[in-house]
Amino acid sequence: MDVEQALLTGRILEEYPDTGRGESCLVVGFSDGGKPIHIVCGMIGDSMVVITVYIPTPPKFKTPLQRGGS
Repeated sequence: MDVEQALLTGRILEEYPDTGRGESCLVVGFSDGGKPIHIVCGMIGDSMVVITVYIPTPPKFKTPLQRGGS
């Protein structure tokens, strides 16, 4: 349910034109409870597929919308 809510209300944070398996993108959204969720999505034919889902955390992400520094 949290992933569905995040997809319905989220936005594309990053686009990946070609990762070797086709186009994909990183969507950031929030659950009804305000939990940040990142969802990597791609396309197979005319269907969107969820590749992976995770909660963004430091050090990779400073905030749900901003990557961390190295």
